[in-house]
Amino acid sequence: MAQKTAAELPPPDAPISEARTAGYRALAGAADEMIDTHGNVRPVWQALVSAIDTMPEQDLHERFARADRYLRDAGVFYRAYGAGGSSERAWPFSHIPVLISDAEWQVLAEGLVQRANLLEAVVADIYSENRLVQEGFLPPQLIASNPEFLRPLVGIKPAGGHYLHFCSFEIGRGPDGNWWVLADRTQAPSGAGFALENRVATARAFSDIYSETHVHRLASFFGAFRKALQARTRSSDERIAVLSPGPANETYFEHAYIARYLGIMLLEGEDLTIVNGRVMVRTVAGLKPVSVLWRRLDAAFADPLELDQNSYIGTPGMVQALRNGSVTFVNALGSGILETRALLAFMPTLSRHLLGEELKLPSIATWWCGQKAEREHVAAHLDRMVIGSAFSRLPFFDDSGRSVMGSRYKDPQGRTTAEWLEAEAGNLVGQEVVTLSTTPAMIDGKLTPRPMSLRVFAARTKDGWQIMPGGFARIGSGSDVSAIAMQAGGSAADVWIVSDKPVDRTSLLPAEETFTRNMPGSLPSRAADNLFWLGRYIERAEGVLRILRAWHARYAESANPEQPLLAFVSEYLSNIDVDTKSGVPESLLRNIDSAVYSASNIRDRFSPDGWLALTDLSKTAKRFHEKVKPGDDAAHAMTILLRKLAGFAGLVHENMYRFTGWRFLTIGRLLERGLHMTRLLGHMTGPDAPDGGLDMLLEIGDNVMTHRRRYNVSTARLTVTDLLALDPLNPRSILFQLNEIRIEVEQLPNAMVNGQMSSLFREAMRLHSGLAVMTPEAMNADVYTNLERELEKLSDILAQSYLN
Repeated sequence: MAQKTAAELPPPDAPISEARTAGYRALAGAADEMIDTHGNVRPVWQALVSAIDTMPEQDLHERFARADRYLRDAGVFYRAYGAGGSSERAWPFSHIPVLISDAEWQVLAEGLVQRANLLEAVVADIYSENRLVQEGFLPPQLIASNPEFLRPLVGIKPAGGHYLHFCSFEIGRGPDGNWWVLADRTQAPSGAGFALENRVATARAFSDIYSETHVHRLASFFGAFRKALQARTRSSDERIAVLSPGPANETYFEHAYIARYLGIMLLEGEDLTIVNGRVMVRTVAGLKPVSVLWRRLDAAFADPLELDQNSYIGTPGMVQALRNGSVTFVNALGSGILETRALLAFMPTLSRHLLGEELKLPSIATWWCGQKAEREHVAAHLDRMVIGSAFSRLPFFDDSGRSVMGSRYKDPQGRTTAEWLEAEAGNLVGQEVVTLSTTPAMIDGKLTPRPMSLRVFAARTKDGWQIMPGGFARIGSGSDVSAIAMQAGGSAADVWIVSDKPVDRTSLLPAEETFTRNMPGSLPSRAADNLFWLGRYIERAEGVLRILRAWHARYAESANPEQPLLAFVSEYLSNIDVDTKSGVPESLLRNIDSAVYSASNIRDRFSPDGWLALTDLSKTAKRFHEKVKPGDDAAHAMTILLRKLAGFAGLVHENMYRFTGWRFLTIGRLLERGLHMTRLLGHMTGPDAPDGGLDMLLEIGDNVMTHRRRYNVSTARLTVTDLLALDPLNPRSILFQLNEIRIEVEQLPNAMVNGQMSSLFREAMRLHSGLAVMTPEAMNADVYTNLERELEKLSDILAQSYLN
């Protein structure tokens, strides 16, 4: 049964539940987080359970709705992949947190710190002396045949000496109450940002309980890790960045969120270049050094020159930069080999050999079938074995069904399971079926046990490994205690580590008395490009909306598209690929979609309000496209879309910090508005323009009232030209756009170098000055055509100067 959202809970006027925990029982053979083996609520849960049990339905409904609203307004999503491609989905949030006592957590943390140290020692050996293979502690096949083993990295010692800086661990509690490590995450661990958002949402739902309960905060963990990243830089000029595969990645929201939360750059491979063995980011102010990259793309994609030659998201020469020691990767390229499922079988022996200690947290029981005795053991216990790829990096319950129960295996070649194991041997691994513990989830208004695992995070700091006091719990959608695949309908819950005494309430922000004002960092050229085109697409959409509204309003009166003025304007619209036969044409949707795409590439620079306003505009336009008819219906729809677009523009104008990125966004809008008005005036003020064209032009330019106030004559070509082309105070005129462009260009980096104007600044000055001395009588079709070319040339110079 799917978990219900707050909106699906019983109606608010329902009576108080007699007890939402009534009938709550642990599932057969599984431990439960909330109740002990006697069915009693564990002490750490009692305050929360008591509050939920006695909470009126309306109160609970409002609390859950508050959390859901926060996640929706914050734009939290993950990308799911299926047969039909990928799609953004709302974050699947389970409202009831998982509670663990501080004392139990300390034991877990000690075990995870030990494991992080062990993983560091293993990967350091694999890429250096390789003694573990030479001395028989690791089979050669598991390394040499492993797709995660990157030979070009052998012998490259990472800057600072450490391979691992940030890890996560998938852990579960067994029926005996003990915790087991189900998987190690070292390639590009995800989820820390989602854990933060889960915490905020849960705190919104249970603000009173949260504030009264001694729940460990998460900010100090991120603060310590940010300091550790900063310590890896060698000068104040070097930058720290999250290296993302881009918006198509399933956890891109988190990449942008983490970068924004920590105040570091969000980059993609195309933003970087290698110069003399150093990693440099292309910015609008030139190349700037980057010394720390928190990697969120798989290692093989990082360098198409020496690693995966088919990668389009990497940076050629990155491995050479590593050889030069000029950049620190979090985590080191090649560290994904530690996620190999078969390595779990060797962890106990490796711990004794490398650390001189038994594992404090055991791994899930694993047998590599490349060893005869282990293979025979798997074959003899098929009824409780899951068999899958030895080189898989995913837990068996999270690998989309590629692992199979040994007793259910059907060989396509007709072999017995034993024959299959013998033939594939070193490519297979057997793992004991895991029975996970359960935790309460709210189902149909009652707390119901659901299986869960925890994802816990570890960060290397100046004081060694630090474990995040929390994480997120992955909650199963049904009662199968071994199936928790997020993309198969599971959900995520916050994890509260509860102390019996007051906890540190550290904020990531510095204390007031020690604040410093940090100026915005250099803007990557790719981000500037997306901001520039976001401005252009938004303004292009507005221009089309204004023309279509005027056209459909007149069509509603005449119902004759062949009427001279309508036909004349239709011709203009046809030249820019806008079809008046449709109420909301496809080309308008494409413009808005292009704006959304540009914004999606710079989510770290966008406020949640701005993003929501833009996506709401897109959704509304698509809805109107399906049902709006030409005429009055379409004119009304254009008005609604214009209001939504104005809301987005207002949010950007009023709230966006006036840094370099805002200037590129603004220049994009100004340039597109100038082009729009230039083309319109050139088309509609000529001698062949039909009656009513000038009035329509004033309406499109939103200047009907202004014209009446400023000119004591009826509408005429010269007055309309003066107002819409040459008035320096009219925010819709061409001259106004050129003046504002000149002002913004002057503020861009390198606008003046050694007392000389840049080519862009010189061109902006020339264009403005040339139009400023024009008279309405001199404005004709040739002038407008030439001005259009000059504006396009200005756009090209800007791109050549800053965006390429």
